[in-house]
Amino acid sequence: MRTDVVKAARAWIDTPYRHQHSTKGRGCDCLGLVRGVWRDVVGPEPERAPSYSPSWGEGSVVDHLVDAASRNMTRVPVSDMQPGDVLILRMLPTAPAKHCAIYSGDGKMIHAYQGANRVVEHSMADWWRRKIVGVFRFPEKV
Repeated sequence: MRTDVVKAARAWIDTPYRHQHSTKGRGCDCLGLVRGVWRDVVGPEPERAPSYSPSWGEGSVVDHLVDAASRNMTRVPVSDMQPGDVLILRMLPTAPAKHCAIYSGDGKMIHAYQGANRVVEHSMADWWRRKIVGVFRFPEKV
């Protein structure tokens, strides 16, 4: 399963960044990437993604991304992170967790973000690692 997730995520590399989109090759954001990989590997999405702001600095105490991942995936300790796991990241200490990526192994992750303007795979520098607030495993196919 892990190999399938990483392979599916790599197929999204170079997809342009598009807020709230989830179409391989046409556009996606970080959540759209995870949603697309879910569809490719697991099956139909378990719930509809609500509308959300692209701002990482949004002032809210609710971690909707962590809550949704907890409802639909298995949470594992950061120390048990394996290729194919979904990483939830909090970009600002006082803001909700609003970024996600897929760990591809060997200290790398695949994600979409505005700074790259596309889906990329790159090393997880300590800066990124310090932002991880949850690691989640995809369920088996439905």
